[in-house]
Amino acid sequence: MTVPEIEAKDVPAGAYLLDVREQGEWVAGHAPDAVHIPMGELQARLDEVPAGQPVYVVCRVGGRSAHAAAWLNHVGREAVNVGGGMQSWEAARRPMVSESGQEPFVA
Repeated sequence: MTVPEIEAKDVPAGAYLLDVREQGEWVAGHAPDAVHIPMGELQARLDEVPAGQPVYVVCRVGGRSAHAAAWLNHVGREAVNVGGGMQSWEAARRPMVSESGQEPFVA
C-alpha cells in the first residue's frame, strides 16, 4: 500500500499533526500544536484521531509514521506521512517546543 507523503516544510499551518514517537522523544522536542499518541497506543486511542480531515503523522525520521499512516488509512482515516519526520521538521526550521525546559531538539 502506498502512503501519501508530504515534506515537513509543506505541512499546512493549523493542520492536525499526530506525533507517534515515544514519550522521551516527545519531551525533547515537538511541534507546538501536535497531538501526542505513541504508536503503541494508537489502536486503543483511535477515537482521538479525527475522521473527515487530513491527519499528518510524524515520528523521528518517517518510518514509524509511515506505518501508522498506512494503518490509519486502512481503518478509514485520511492520513499523510510527514517524510523525514521531526528531523526534517527541525531542518526546515519549523517551530518546536520542549517539555523538559531545555532547548527543543529531535531525540
